[in-house]
Amino acid sequence: MVAKKSRLLTAAFPYLQIFSIFALTPPPQSFGKTSYNRLRWYLMAGYFCYAAAMLALVFTVTYINIMAINEEVLDYNVADFTRVMGSFQKGLISVTALANQINMLFNYHRIGRIYEDVADLEKDIEKASQCYGGQYQRYSFRFRLLITVGVWLVLMVFLMPRFTYSAMGHYVSWPNKIITEFVIVMLQLKAMEYCVFVLLIHELILHLRRTLLQLQEELEDCNQKDMLQALCVALKRNQLLLGRVWKLQGEMCSYFTLPMMILFVYNGLTILHVVNWAYINTFLQNDCCRYDRFGTVLLLILNILFVCLLSQRCINSYNSFPRILHQIRCLSSSSDFPLLTRGLREYSLQLQHLKLLFTCGAFFDINLKCFGGMLVTIMGYIIILLQFKVQGIAETNYKSARNISVSQIQN
Repeated sequence: MVAKKSRLLTAAFPYLQIFSIFALTPPPQSFGKTSYNRLRWYLMAGYFCYAAAMLALVFTVTYINIMAINEEVLDYNVADFTRVMGSFQKGLISVTALANQINMLFNYHRIGRIYEDVADLEKDIEKASQCYGGQYQRYSFRFRLLITVGVWLVLMVFLMPRFTYSAMGHYVSWPNKIITEFVIVMLQLKAMEYCVFVLLIHELILHLRRTLLQLQEELEDCNQKDMLQALCVALKRNQLLLGRVWKLQGEMCSYFTLPMMILFVYNGLTILHVVNWAYINTFLQNDCCRYDRFGTVLLLILNILFVCLLSQRCINSYNSFPRILHQIRCLSSSSDFPLLTRGLREYSLQLQHLKLLFTCGAFFDINLKCFGGMLVTIMGYIIILLQFKVQGIAETNYKSARNISVSQIQN
């Protein structure tokens, strides 16, 4: 199995196994060369049947919730806009799940190559750093996964049903509510899977940065020509490894393009849907779900923020390399050794051309700037939605008052 060759993948595979239970990613045990290839293919065929059954369950839940929201719209006697937006939001649940399954089916070999590349890169980076004191780590990668993905995963699993269960009302029976909660959590965990791969990329970049910092320390006190040549070779190896990490990050973004793009759209539309119903229920005295709706909106926003924050941290670590190269270039040994100067210039040019960007098919970037833009966009749509609602209520009240005055005149 691939995990046997990589410490990073060994730490990440328990989380990936959880995601495979939710039919979000193929089981990590299915990758790698084993002596039981026929048994592995049988297991994979069984897993894809399981994933198809999960997809059928999502379709059923979507149909039940669309029927329920249509009944709720009729009882509340609200505008057709609410019916359309609610049905579209419920339908996106099936679209998101279908996109995950299609992506998992057609990119099965790509995710296997990503695992192999992570294992090979980790081995080559550790081999390259052995001559310079090895890899110093303040916190282990397993611990960083626990305090980031692990803690947020537990909070999402327990808090999301707490906020959304009562907001479904009495139009959906309690067994269907439980299944719906399972599906909602399943869709949100796709962001957690993405975060695991971002942390893998980030860890590889941190390893290379520590090696580069160690090279800087060696160059400060180095005056021997042979030693300088060895350091130039190590610098070139670090440059090539960083280029491979950049290529790996591009493969990872290609794998997650479709599911993450639809997840962002789904979360944004769900926030608008929740705000719409919160406004409708504002005029009810017995509305018991006011704070639950606020909690749902907060969780959806924080889930997107978590993805963008981890991506931004990885980008910041990558963007710190030019500063380190500039500090090396300012050393006296660099100016006295032309080969090192040329190596530093080539490394800097590579960093200028190979920008690290977490993107969804060039539609938008995943970083804190994207999160800010998404938040502003959602707030703009909420303002438009509330203005539309206020105008509709004002027109209804005006017509009611006019009818009353007309009837009084006639009497």
